[in-house]
Amino acid sequence: MVDDEELLLAVLNTAPMHEGAVSEHLDAAQGAALARQHGGTGSDEELLQLRTVRDAIQDLVHGREGAVDSLQAVMDEVSMRPTVTAQGVRWDLDAPDDLVLAARVTHAWSEVNERMPGRLKACANEECNLYLLDRTRPGTAKWCSMATCGNRMKARAHAARARASAQS
Repeated sequence: MVDDEELLLAVLNTAPMHEGAVSEHLDAAQGAALARQHGGTGSDEELLQLRTVRDAIQDLVHGREGAVDSLQAVMDEVSMRPTVTAQGVRWDLDAPDDLVLAARVTHAWSEVNERMPGRLKACANEECNLYLLDRTRPGTAKWCSMATCGNRMKARAHAARARASAQS
């Protein structure tokens, strides 16, 4: 499941902000490389399905409920097939090749929401479009990266406090 959580974050983070605009990284070159890295083919249809799922999950993380239909449309063609072993039941994904990665991302999102509700978050920096999985004990992580967004936001808050105290 950890691999699918990594896939979930990798896909969610394929639309970062660059100079104030969203930059698409699920394109032919970068998207295909990401797909192949996670066992996909990198086909145009596979990338389209990944973009659909990414956009829908991002909307859901932000509390925009209309995205459920997009995820349902992807998952309508997917099923889970049980295989019984001496260790227990293993559930295998059964989907058309171009939907496998999108289904894995959707399944990982669902599992994360079930096991760690509220822990899949958008970065608190409004100028960022990245996501994080908050694994901290108190669940208070705010930024995709402390080194970039965290430091920026803390520096801005400090500067604002300094300006406010100078004006008083």
